[in-house]
Amino acid sequence: MVKQILEKIKPELEKAVEFFRHELAKIRTGQASPALVEDILVDIQGQLLPLKQLAGISSPERRQILIQPWDPANIGPMEKALLKESLGVSPVVEGKSLRIILPTLTQEYRETLLHILAEKSEQTKQTLRKWRDEAWGEIQEDARTGDIREDDKFKGKEDLQKLIDEHTKKVDELVEKKKVEISL
Repeated sequence: MVKQILEKIKPELEKAVEFFRHELAKIRTGQASPALVEDILVDIQGQLLPLKQLAGISSPERRQILIQPWDPANIGPMEKALLKESLGVSPVVEGKSLRIILPTLTQEYRETLLHILAEKSEQTKQTLRKWRDEAWGEIQEDARTGDIREDDKFKGKEDLQKLIDEHTKKVDELVEKKKVEISL
């Protein structure tokens, strides 16, 4: 019974960590990454489409993002969407492509990024704790109704905490990795 509860929340914990990983990719550091722009919505003939569906996005150099539209007619709307997104950079049109050059980060901006990183980390950890509390509530309810023994209840609590600690560690590792990127 306890094992089933843990198996039920495991995918939810994985989703929370994966969402956090995806959110971290959107935080602009000194390193250019296609993830910074790939989800920006572009208005193409009244339809909003993510940039990644309209162009090839690459990072040819450390501080550059190159966007090569599959249809060169979309360069204008793409440039407009990138300017509207407030990335703190201006795209440069080069023939049939757009190039974004990221400036070096100021110390003030690095501190802001670290603050954002801490907030997102805490939100993810809160989600993990919410799932822990929900699973623990189910385990306690099963113990009250006699579906599981008292020993299994406490063993389940230990296993649940190990599962949460494992996912919290993943979040902490992602945070440390991002801190290194911000400090470069």
